[in-house]
Amino acid sequence: MPVIRSKLSEVMEKHDPNLSIRRLAKEVNYHFDSVRRMYKNEMVQYPRDLLLKLCVYFNVQPGELIAMDAEDNDWAIDRSNDYEEDSDDKESGKNGNL
Repeated sequence: MPVIRSKLSEVMEKHDPNLSIRRLAKEVNYHFDSVRRMYKNEMVQYPRDLLLKLCVYFNVQPGELIAMDAEDNDWAIDRSNDYEEDSDDKESGKNGNL
């Protein structure tokens, strides 16, 4: 199954090997804990304002900060829960009203 992961640690290392998470958070004026969670790939949702600040700071595109990776090479998209028409979705009644 594919996963979205943060590449912030790689971007930081490439930009400045001595750049700390705390200093980055201060320089982009963002909560330290949020920047730390993104750095450690522990973030569940990526705030758009944080992504924007990091993109501007590092002069990169969002795709350079986050990426989709396959955990293994044998993943496929599970389509078992794709939309199935429900009988309640069909027009019913003698006059065609929903």
